[in-house]
Amino acid sequence: MKPRLAVLGCGYWGSNHIRTLKGLGVLHAVSDLNKARAEGFASEQDCLAIEPEALFSRDDVDAIVLALPPQFHAQMATRAVQAGKDVLVEKPVALTVADAERAVAAAKAAGRIFMVGHVLRFHPAFEKLKSLVDAGELGEVRYIHSHRLGLGKFHTENDALWDLAPHDLSMILAITGTEPIEVRGEGAALLDHLSDFAHLHMVFPNNLRGHLFTSRLNPYRERRLTVVGTKAMAVFDDVEPWERKLAVYRHAVWQDSGHWAFTANEPSYVTVEQGMPLTRELEHFLECIRTRREPATDGEEAIRVLRILTAGTVPHDRFRDKSESA
Repeated sequence: MKPRLAVLGCGYWGSNHIRTLKGLGVLHAVSDLNKARAEGFASEQDCLAIEPEALFSRDDVDAIVLALPPQFHAQMATRAVQAGKDVLVEKPVALTVADAERAVAAAKAAGRIFMVGHVLRFHPAFEKLKSLVDAGELGEVRYIHSHRLGLGKFHTENDALWDLAPHDLSMILAITGTEPIEVRGEGAALLDHLSDFAHLHMVFPNNLRGHLFTSRLNPYRERRLTVVGTKAMAVFDDVEPWERKLAVYRHAVWQDSGHWAFTANEPSYVTVEQGMPLTRELEHFLECIRTRREPATDGEEAIRVLRILTAGTVPHDRFRDKSESA
């Protein structure tokens, strides 16, 4: 039998889960505090609409996808696993490390699957990039940097760092296989008390360096992860079309008579099998439910991401208009 899944939270990203799960043939119910919204999706997708308070006790729901404002994720995930449900929790899994640790511990105690929605880990271009790194095609990785920039979305609880960075941090952690030993963050709030752009600087063991830049007040859209190795450099650019999403640059740098020299070569584009990351993520979740294996993006990884976010979060004041008195 296929598992019967419910989606709690019928907002923008929850609606994507709803439609994708329907396509996979496992959508059983939807739930939202906005009853009319849930009933609208239930009618559209031919499934049940269940009140949030009634959802956890339903015997006909095997697993729940949580796509809520992040301040509710840990509490609802804990309720779900204690009620015997497997869960996929959208990012960020919580707003504090302690809350995330409690939710993950509850899942382990209950023997339930706990997966986190770091969806870009399931992007075919990233999976191919990871395979190149693992095969030594880039040599020893020395530096990783990511840019995730654009205009919006604006949240009441999430700033640019916590909203945009989890995906990139998950990918960086997957490539490095370890946590940073040093994290330094900086950011600024232009609209209200939440930062609208942020930088993270990270130092990993073996002196591998990482840098992350996020912004929700940028005039153009950028979704780029760059990995610099001793043999080659690779760029995963999700704004590019499929045939150009993953590029490898085999530049050469050497010393000649005490001076540095280099040759800049044109990129070679790596063939990437097309596929929707969200579909692949949910297929992975269904496979974990079936086999009881640990997800690739499990609760422990989510805690590592939160530790970096917490270490890189710094207090900042809103920029004041220069005409204001000091």
